[in-house]
Amino acid sequence: MLLEASVFEPAQSPWESDLVAAAATNDLAWTVLIPFFNERRDLPRTIASLAAQDRPARLILIDNGSTDGSATVAAATCRRLGIAFTLVEALSPGKVSALTAGLNLVRTVYVATCDADTWYPADYLSQATTLLEAKGVAAAGAFFASAHADQAELGAAANRIRIVSGLLPRQCHSGGAGQVFRTEALRRVGGFCATRWNWVLEDHEIMHRILAAGSIEYGPGFWCAPSPRDRDRTSIRWTLVERILYHATPAPLRDLFFYRFLAARLKARRLTSDRIRERQFQHPAANDAVVRPLFG
Repeated sequence: MLLEASVFEPAQSPWESDLVAAAATNDLAWTVLIPFFNERRDLPRTIASLAAQDRPARLILIDNGSTDGSATVAAATCRRLGIAFTLVEALSPGKVSALTAGLNLVRTVYVATCDADTWYPADYLSQATTLLEAKGVAAAGAFFASAHADQAELGAAANRIRIVSGLLPRQCHSGGAGQVFRTEALRRVGGFCATRWNWVLEDHEIMHRILAAGSIEYGPGFWCAPSPRDRDRTSIRWTLVERILYHATPAPLRDLFFYRFLAARLKARRLTSDRIRERQFQHPAANDAVVRPLFG
């Protein structure tokens, strides 16, 4: 399906003019994608943590059919904090379609996928930059910890991901809330694409493909803090058998694992990408992915 995209760029305030000029000279290295569906409670905290980054970034906020006014809250928060943003509406349901819409608008060297209910420490993008600048690196993954974790807890979490990623270097060890990419590498492997993969576990599938462009790195200071929350959906996790086979399948055969074995099993359980959201859409889904400009 073709994705139609257009962006409404509002009249620039002084801070936004500076960022646009920086982007033109490649000083603005980061774009952050935040897809969301009915997240008005958590969006302000997430956006505030990204506004406090020690590296400037442009936010692309992707409303995936919210009915609770999340888009208005997100835009108002960005304006209040003085952070450059673009807000679009992706009408085709599901996180993959939302990320596709956002990636089409990225013009920076690096891109981060962030969840609307996750807190990011102020050096998150700096830590990511250090990892992505290393030769041959295409992506990096953050480990998860509590926002209130002390140094001992952060050190233990960092050691866990270091050990696991060392033992299984060609696998994904971080969720979509903490994944960052070299934009060129992400596009080279096909980016987010609902026609290729429109199931849950899209964070593992995209990291599987990114390995064709380079390695995935994890760092001791690269972390974020997803919010704990109750779920009102059926499980979207893979089964124990599926996870064991993921770990056991040799890298050359992992295409078969994802696109023949796992996709068929997820299809049988109807675990399409839109099941990642907390609540079901109130209206029938559109057949095509459409991005409609809102405001900024």
